[in-house]
Amino acid sequence: MRAPSSNSVRGVNYSTSPLLASKTPPWRSRFLVMLVGLGFLALAGRALYVQVLESDFFQKKGEERYASTVQLPASRGRILDRNGQILAISVNAPTISVNPQQFKASGEQKRALVSLLRMPLKEFDAKIADGGAYVVLRRQIDDGIAQQIKALKVKGLTIEPGYIRRYPENEAAAHVVGFTDIEDKGQEGIELTFQRQLQGHGGSRGVVKDRLGRIVEELGEPVDPRDGRDVQLTVDSQVQALAYQRIRDAVQQHHAKAGSVVVLDAQSGDILALANYPSYLPGERRNLTGAQLRNRAVTDVFEPGSTVKPFIVSMALEKGFVRPDTVLDTHPFKVGPLLVNDGSHGRDAMTVAQVIQKSSNVGTVKMSQRLDNKEMGEMLAQLGFGTKPQIGFPGAATGKLRPWKTWKPVEKATMSYGYGLSASLLQIARAYTAIARDGELAPLTLIKGEEALPSVRIFEPETARTMRQLLRGTVSTDGTAPLAQPIGYSAGGKTGTAEKQEGRGYNSDKHRAWFSGIAPIDHPRVVVAVMIDEPTGVYFGGLVAAPVFKQVVEQALRTLGVPPDLDMPAPLVTTQATNPKAGARAVAVAQANDDKVAH
Repeated sequence: MRAPSSNSVRGVNYSTSPLLASKTPPWRSRFLVMLVGLGFLALAGRALYVQVLESDFFQKKGEERYASTVQLPASRGRILDRNGQILAISVNAPTISVNPQQFKASGEQKRALVSLLRMPLKEFDAKIADGGAYVVLRRQIDDGIAQQIKALKVKGLTIEPGYIRRYPENEAAAHVVGFTDIEDKGQEGIELTFQRQLQGHGGSRGVVKDRLGRIVEELGEPVDPRDGRDVQLTVDSQVQALAYQRIRDAVQQHHAKAGSVVVLDAQSGDILALANYPSYLPGERRNLTGAQLRNRAVTDVFEPGSTVKPFIVSMALEKGFVRPDTVLDTHPFKVGPLLVNDGSHGRDAMTVAQVIQKSSNVGTVKMSQRLDNKEMGEMLAQLGFGTKPQIGFPGAATGKLRPWKTWKPVEKATMSYGYGLSASLLQIARAYTAIARDGELAPLTLIKGEEALPSVRIFEPETARTMRQLLRGTVSTDGTAPLAQPIGYSAGGKTGTAEKQEGRGYNSDKHRAWFSGIAPIDHPRVVVAVMIDEPTGVYFGGLVAAPVFKQVVEQALRTLGVPPDLDMPAPLVTTQATNPKAGARAVAVAQANDDKVAH
């Protein structure tokens, strides 16, 4: 038997077996293990080089490029007047920030940077010395200055996009528009009321920046910012500006504490102007006082005095108790403990027309005594007294009107000439729209295009038209306000002069003077209400507030394109400042017809 060869084991031939012939030779396995070992040694060597031998170099390179999220600010919506004129707008105003760890600047660059930032050198050095990775140097800087800073190419400096609010009308519209804070959030006025609508929604994008803060790569899809929506008001910026100028001048002329003007579209109820003095610059938020910030025409309430009388007389006319030529006994008389009198301008008898013209308390109270308490109370409530104006404006006052069921005879008497109830100037102006609109009270609107509430009928059309003619007597030379007669336009209204209430009594040294009226008379376009708080010296409504009414009406009607309805020269009776003789004559008329109530 043949012995097996060296290539066979137990009779198996390795050279001829297909399975055993495919087995990897041992040297190949050793070679692969050697390659894996060399690769591991290379990685270990690289790790040692990066983490130990050259760690400072690679740490610096890592810091030079880093991923971050860039915020994309949204522009706040504009505030516009009824004609599209800008009352508030956001303009580019970047924020300048610095990374102190990366900040490098030559002496010349540093001096130029500090000068552009308008920052003391010590303050700048203190911020850089604080260290950290992010320090704000100046917020909301002018865009032109920001571009000059960018041109300096200072290392570690970043110019972040941003906006600042601008108010073209400045003080004139401040109490309507309001202002925003440093974070662009509304704090007063329309800016506060419509914060959600005006404020946009910021976007963002992922980026890779180098050590100088420059973007070298974008990451992912950006989220675009959504700008805020515009708000358009019913206010006319020209009427607003002229109303502010007139009330400012009157307050300064009479050394008064404050003053307000309300101008309404007599037919639609649109608020054309809400002006107050003192005022403020909306872009300057430092050192503001409550007296400056208060929108007095909306927030302050006071006893409306004689401005209420036309509504009492209108109701008496409506009920048929009197006619314009009805003669009333106007001797002083008592209602409970109250002596009702007309002071120095009292007469033994007056017609209803003269009661309005001369502002007779006696005649008004006698007509109110014939009115049912419920009817009189409901009429005043329907006119808006004791009800907050629905204009969506912050701080709008409600005023006070006691329930008619609780009235005592003396309270009913005093309310008939405007005492014992309170209202804002805006509420008084709105009440006069019932006379201007042939008996229908206009719903107030401040936002253009906003759906208005339905109007409320208070008087019959003929009653309202009759009252408008009676109100013309007030601005005649025999009335309480000859200085209220506009040049070229028919007008009518009612004066008011009253001592200010302090505690439980009245201060005879402090007064409010006001005038509320309508123009033109036959086809009313505007209702204007004026209030001046604590004038010194002369304080009668016919001398202090009436001239403001005249000036505002003249300019507002021209601005609105209303043609004159009177062919007349400039009246002889004018303001004391422009015509001393005529002014003295007007003082005599006002004193003779003074409607101030003694307490």
